[in-house]
Amino acid sequence: MRRARPDGLTVEPGGALNPAERRGPSAVRTVAGSDFAPLGIGLALAAYSLLSVQDASVKYLVATVPVWQVLFVRSAILVGGCVAVGGGALLSRVTTSPILPLLIRRGAVTLAAWFCYFSAARALPLGQLTTLYFTAPVVVALLAAPLLGERVGPARWAAVGVGFAGATCAADPTGLTLSWSTGLVLGAAVLWGYGVILTRQIARREPSLVQMFCNNLFFLVVTGVAAALSWHTPTLLEAMLLLVVAVLGGAGQFALFESARHVAASLTAPLEYSALVWAFLLGFLVWGDVPEPHVYLGAGLILCAGLGLLVIERARQSRVTT
Repeated sequence: MRRARPDGLTVEPGGALNPAERRGPSAVRTVAGSDFAPLGIGLALAAYSLLSVQDASVKYLVATVPVWQVLFVRSAILVGGCVAVGGGALLSRVTTSPILPLLIRRGAVTLAAWFCYFSAARALPLGQLTTLYFTAPVVVALLAAPLLGERVGPARWAAVGVGFAGATCAADPTGLTLSWSTGLVLGAAVLWGYGVILTRQIARREPSLVQMFCNNLFFLVVTGVAAALSWHTPTLLEAMLLLVVAVLGGAGQFALFESARHVAASLTAPLEYSALVWAFLLGFLVWGDVPEPHVYLGAGLILCAGLGLLVIERARQSRVTT
């Protein structure tokens, strides 16, 4: 008797994968085709919330712990967790995946985006850095049609535009000039946007656990050498924070990958702007940074973009089902 696993893999009595799943994407039906907008939007919002808290924890940690070590430890914990959940079926699925090169490419793209972003962060003020990086949802909307065949309608373009206006207003990027730093952060935005497209492509063919394992395994291998050369023995508090970062990062990644299985990339793109609201909120709660009035205006625009998109998509889905 076949049994379904919580990670999306189907296992035969002897522990092998369902033959239909081994044959590849044509034989596997994922929920991506259902385009269940409310669930996908909820998962995306949860993902950006969790990842925002993770980023705040990383910012606190990197004051004393090298960023390569943070990435290495997080990846090691998540790889171990994936193996514990998926077991031999997961490893077999990964090694025989017909889209393994695509999985590796996504890992490389994500790591390159991280490198560009943190390199630019050393020279740019937070407002300029944030605004430039939040061009990523625009990149996703631009690439969704040619690479995914998605229809990006006026409502989604409007949500992207309003969200970007809100991010610009909140970050207040006054005095922005062209430099190698601005080029790096724009490069990070393009890479992250392309990474979201790759996530959607992979989600149509592989379960989220496979994505998590491959992405973090790639990070683990690449950051291992740098972490070893700059290793810092963590204190008890730092070790606990490293564990928190891994848990938050893992939950955020899983929610993000699952959202890609339920809803179009161009639909979730504007929701990424919600991370800016979390960034300012956490900045106030953790570091005592008091937001300026323009931050509240920008946050309001971002909230309107997200809620408006949800209402429009729910109405559209209701018309389709009736």
